[in-house]
Amino acid sequence: MRHAKAGERRSWAGDDIERPLSAKGWKQADAIAQRLGPLGVIDLVSSPYVRCVQTLEPLAMFIDAEVRVDDRLGEGTPFEQTLALLDELDDGAVLCSHGDVIPETIQALARRGLDVRSAADWRKASIWVIERNNRGRYTRARVWPPPVL
Repeated sequence: MRHAKAGERRSWAGDDIERPLSAKGWKQADAIAQRLGPLGVIDLVSSPYVRCVQTLEPLAMFIDAEVRVDDRLGEGTPFEQTLALLDELDDGAVLCSHGDVIPETIQALARRGLDVRSAADWRKASIWVIERNNRGRYTRARVWPPPVL
């Protein structure tokens, strides 16, 4: 998923990695937790950016889990590194990343045969659901739009 709404980059004085969610972003994160919590989520992996970790925190509380940080989800990460991370994870994992990493990763999977069954949506708090077969091949994907608040 893409992280929820954060404060404006141009008005943030600190290091961008520390930029937190906005009030709307926290509401989106709570809505995401309510949607994904009952679905058998087993693992939470986040970009090291605060806004990504915070997006997963309500879901972590819902399923009583910890958010793991992985640099391969950080801004500017080449899609090959993100694909390697995906290959390491079991079904039921939820990842949180950024508006550059997610499109590049989905597009790379599509070039490798992924059947994308919905129009692309890269907005904040959008969720890509990616399916794979029993051989680990990524087969289908669709996107859920950001929660309506």
